[in-house]
Amino acid sequence: MSMDEAILLREAVRGRDDGTPKRRVGLTLGIIVVIMLVIGSVAAYWMQRQPREEGNSAAASTISPEMREIDSTVTTSGTVRLRTGAEVRVGSQVSGIVRKLNVTVGSHIQKGDIIAEIDPRPLQARVEQARTQAAMDEVGVGKAQRDLNRGQQLFAEGVLPAQQREDLEWQLKSAQAKLEKSKSDLAATEIDLSYAVIRAPISGTVASVSTQEGETVAASFAAPTFVTIIEDNALELVAMVDETDIANVRPGDAVNFTVEAYPSREMPAIVKRIDPVATIISGVVNYPVMAAIQRDGGLLKPDMTANISIKTAERKALVVPNGAILRDGEERFVFLMRDGKQEKRTVTIGTRDAGFTEIKKGMSASDHVVIHRAGDSEKKGEKP
Repeated sequence: MSMDEAILLREAVRGRDDGTPKRRVGLTLGIIVVIMLVIGSVAAYWMQRQPREEGNSAAASTISPEMREIDSTVTTSGTVRLRTGAEVRVGSQVSGIVRKLNVTVGSHIQKGDIIAEIDPRPLQARVEQARTQAAMDEVGVGKAQRDLNRGQQLFAEGVLPAQQREDLEWQLKSAQAKLEKSKSDLAATEIDLSYAVIRAPISGTVASVSTQEGETVAASFAAPTFVTIIEDNALELVAMVDETDIANVRPGDAVNFTVEAYPSREMPAIVKRIDPVATIISGVVNYPVMAAIQRDGGLLKPDMTANISIKTAERKALVVPNGAILRDGEERFVFLMRDGKQEKRTVTIGTRDAGFTEIKKGMSASDHVVIHRAGDSEKKGEKP
């Protein structure tokens, strides 16, 4: 009650106590004023409530669930790793001093680029020795051929015995064989000389360098490793699929995955093979599924953790917009419109895809689902 109303009421009471006509009139007027104020307050409250209720009714719109093709997927985790055979260790076939090293860790090289050079002088000396020996053996073959020609002439004249002629023939064959060996030795030393220049067998990135300029390498028992090269596009995706889901996965299935470094970027891959040997993790049987990364491989690094979704098939399902699904703790529910009234209905949901949620249980295609209810966000526990 306002101050003015209190004053009027007090005056009315005083008039009643005095018993005068003037006071009785004031009392009557005060009562009338109070009644009018109460009626006005009730009317104002009603006018405020009426538009809000109309707004609630107007804000509630409905749609019917629809059948759509959705993907059947297997969701799991995995890692990005180097493909088998993508890491190559490059060594030296010959011993010697490293005269030049042209790469460092992180260098990108092309197939055929020179990685290092071994001091070629000892190998060049061996080549010259082999070449000289081959020349001497070639002279020996010429001499043996000349002796055989003379012996055959004398044998024809009856002067040379048959045994001596046969000896001359064997001497020629021996000289020819010796010449062939010298030529083979020369070819071997020339090949060793070519190994003094070490070239990249593949294109890729240098991951490690094990030798420095000036060091002496010995290749007598094992080829020393100079550098390790990781091939371009050498990464693959390995998904660990549970034994209950592995029957649905086939080579060629499409894969989408994300990594922690790029959580909002979906990257594509394709299943290439399924490992026949299971891996048991905490008592759970999993099968490694290898997938070839199709794009954005340059953004990835080995051993990154991946969240993986493998598309195994397509199927028809009853779906509603995501905004129609509300939540109260673990419960998922919708509001259905029946005879102009909203009815709460608990549902079981499935896959979410492209703004729609699969309804496995709780409604049919003939229902009318409320997709917006004004004031729902104010209700405790009801969150989409």
